[in-house]
Amino acid sequence: MKRSALAVLFGFAASFAIAADAPAAKPKADPAKGKAIVDQVCAACHGADGNSAASANPSLAGQHPEYLYAQLQAFKKGERKNPIMMGQVANLGDADMRNLAAYFGEQKPKERAGTDKALIEAGKKIYRGGIAASGVPACMACHGPNGAGIPVQFPRLGGQHAAYVVTSLNNYKAGTDRKNAVMAPIAAKLSEQDMKAVAEYIAGLR
Repeated sequence: MKRSALAVLFGFAASFAIAADAPAAKPKADPAKGKAIVDQVCAACHGADGNSAASANPSLAGQHPEYLYAQLQAFKKGERKNPIMMGQVANLGDADMRNLAAYFGEQKPKERAGTDKALIEAGKKIYRGGIAASGVPACMACHGPNGAGIPVQFPRLGGQHAAYVVTSLNNYKAGTDRKNAVMAPIAAKLSEQDMKAVAEYIAGLR
């Protein structure tokens, strides 16, 4: 009888230990709660539906929630140094950031297009084939042929404001607001003209 009781006790203890070691499930995001925050905090810069009107501000509609959440976390931790965004996320909790990311991820991005045909053609060559002479890989290798990206790993680029793409590439190159082990060496090999060209092409991807 004692042996049986001990077996049950040890079995319960082992089950408890396994349960304690198991990773906690991610809390389910609530896009409706995210929209409430967007209306109060984010809409002025990024648009109520995540399609920003100003080219200096990124459009967030249709972006992968995992990527958006990671960026909000980076601003919160000070890993990204944009003073406006650091101020905006200061009072956001983890659930708030997940809810925001889920809301923007559900929104439909507006179609855009580049405006300089010569740059678009040059950008297409870089995006699809890279620049062999300087060791720049094709952008579509990570971000997809139509700029859709890959959830968790690589962000959606298609339809993003060209001006914002250029700013981001320059930040990667300088190692200021954007620090990324993959993008930094790539951006370092791009000239300003290369950046403008690929940004014009990206703006029209869908």
